[in-house]
Amino acid sequence: MRIAVFGNRYQEAHIKELSALFNLLSHHNVWVEMEESFYSYLCSVLDSKPEINDLITGDDFNAAIALSIGGDGTFLRTAQRVGKKEIPILGINTGHLGYLTDMTLDEVNLKLRHLLDGNYKVESRTMIEVTSPDTTLNLWQYALNEVAILKEDTSSMIEMEATIDDSHLATYLADGLIVSTPTGSTGYNLSVGGPIVAPSAPVWAISPVAAHSLTMRPLIVSDSSVISVMTSSRSATYRLSLDGRSQTLPVGTTLEMRRAPFVTRVIQRVDHRFTDTLRSKLLWGIDKR
Repeated sequence: MRIAVFGNRYQEAHIKELSALFNLLSHHNVWVEMEESFYSYLCSVLDSKPEINDLITGDDFNAAIALSIGGDGTFLRTAQRVGKKEIPILGINTGHLGYLTDMTLDEVNLKLRHLLDGNYKVESRTMIEVTSPDTTLNLWQYALNEVAILKEDTSSMIEMEATIDDSHLATYLADGLIVSTPTGSTGYNLSVGGPIVAPSAPVWAISPVAAHSLTMRPLIVSDSSVISVMTSSRSATYRLSLDGRSQTLPVGTTLEMRRAPFVTRVIQRVDHRFTDTLRSKLLWGIDKR
């Protein structure tokens, strides 16, 4: 089996478990390709260099499984590196909340044989593609979590004219507007009062950020829709953010959002349930008094 490994540079608390993981992969004769920057980091903190077969320096790689070792930010970056390849990604949590990551390093080391035997399930997560007829977007144009249209830090509120499938939706006067996938509904979307959406639901959530009017509430729409937003402001620019990757754009430009032609495939334990994640990581319905 070929496994592609990605990770962040904050693993000092997990040295023992990481060493055990790479020793197990070598013991099972797994072909390991590793992100170059992560490999360099591991060589500086581990007692011995991890045994790998190849370095990943660009997009020219392939594997049966991708491992994302870190938190949700690392998972989102791994999803970008995997891109259209649709390689299933297993998130291994060495961060904080780790909502997108289903296992710890200890669990992976205990269940590695099951993973190599294919004893897991894969969920397909839709993504949003962003294009503009007015300007060039100089960032990867897909989002697994959300697309955020935001005012510049020092500017007043921005006005956003939104349409769905060429039908006028609303004119939002707010600090910004979030279009979230079900995967991202528990992130930025939730923090501004948007709804939690089951990962398999074929919908987007549209949620304003600090709306000027109390009547502007979050809205659920079909993910087969094309959402267009034209922004104006007293400032000359505004900010577009896709899963935290951002670009400053001139006001007056239109952004179009539609379902991406590919998905991110997420590896989950066979017994994984969405409701379990809500309870364990968001403390859903738990009274802590």
